Amino acid sequence: MAHDPLDTVIGFSDTTKKDTAAAAKALGVAKTAIAAGERDTAITELRRAVNADPDNPEALFHLAFQLDLCGEEEESLALYERCCDQQPPMVNALVNLAVMYEDRADYAAAERCLRQVLDTRPNHARASLYMKDVLASREMVVVEEQDRDVFKRKALLDTPVTDFELSVRARTCLKKMNIRTLGDLLRITEAELLAYKNFGDSSLQEIRKMLSVKGLRLGQGLEDAHRAARRALIEQYKGTGKETVLAKPVAELQLSVRARKALQLLTIQTLGDLASHTEAELMGIKNFGATSLKEVRERLAEHGLSLRKLDE
Repeated sequence: MAHDPLDTVIGFSDTTKKDTAAAAKALGVAKTAIAAGERDTAITELRRAVNADPDNPEALFHLAFQLDLCGEEEESLALYERCCDQQPPMVNALVNLAVMYEDRADYAAAERCLRQVLDTRPNHARASLYMKDVLASREMVVVEEQDRDVFKRKALLDTPVTDFELSVRARTCLKKMNIRTLGDLLRITEAELLAYKNFGDSSLQEIRKMLSVKGLRLGQGLEDAHRAARRALIEQYKGTGKETVLAKPVAELQLSVRARKALQLLTIQTLGDLASHTEAELMGIKNFGATSLKEVRERLAEHGLSLRKLDE
C-alpha cells in the first residue's frame, strides 16, 4: 500500500501469528474506510478488530494512529504501548510512541523506543531525526536542573527586549523582526541580524555588550528554534502520508559540492533539518553564496518545503 504507515515490522516473518477471521474482516473494512476518508467508520471497525483479536498489532497500530489524528491522545498512547508489547514490535509503532512520549517530556521513555528501532535499523531516517530532538531535549533538561533557580532563568528569557538600554534603531529593527523577548533574541544569529535591512555593526555591538553582561550570546538558543521548526513541519504533514519527506537525506537533493559542504558544517542531515534553518544561517557559512542559496531553495521547493523565516 502506498504511503502505508505500517511499512515495516522488525523481524517480521511468515510465521507471525495470523489474524482471526473476525479481526481480519473488520480490519479490511477499516482500511477501505481510511482510504475513503471515512475516519469514524474506520475507528468503529478497528475497535471491532481489536475486540476480536486484542493482540493484533496491525489493528492496534491503525486504531492508535486514527485516534491520535482525532486528538484522543490518552487512548492512542495506551494502544501504541500495547502494540509495542507485541513481539516482534512494529518500527513505526515504536517511532510514533516515542513522539508521544517526547510531547509529554518523558524523554527517557522516548529514547528507549527509538533505540529499540535504531539497534535493529541504525540508518532508519525517521528514528534518527526524532532521536536528535529527544537527546537535545534531555540535555536541555539536565542544564535546567543544574541551574539553581530555573524560574528566575525563565523569567529572564521572558524579559521584553524593550527593558534593555538599546538605541532606537536597534529596538525598531528587533520589533520588525518580531523579536520580543530575550529568549527570542538568543535564537537569532549575528548573520541573521546583519542580514536585516538597516541593522548594522553598531547595533550588533550594542546587543553583544548587553548579552555579555548577563553571560549570554546570540545564537545560544538556536537549537530550540530548529527543533520547534521541525516539530511544526511534522505536525503539518501528520496524517497526509507525506511525513517521510522530512526524513529524506539531503543527499537526495543532489546539490553541488559547495552547497553540500556548507550543509555538512551545520550538521544538516535531512530535509527536515534543512527546512528548520534560515537563509541567513546558510549565507553565514564560508563559501556559501547566492548561487548555492538559489540551488537549495529550488530543491526544497520540489519537495514542497522552504527555509525557515524569522517572522514565522
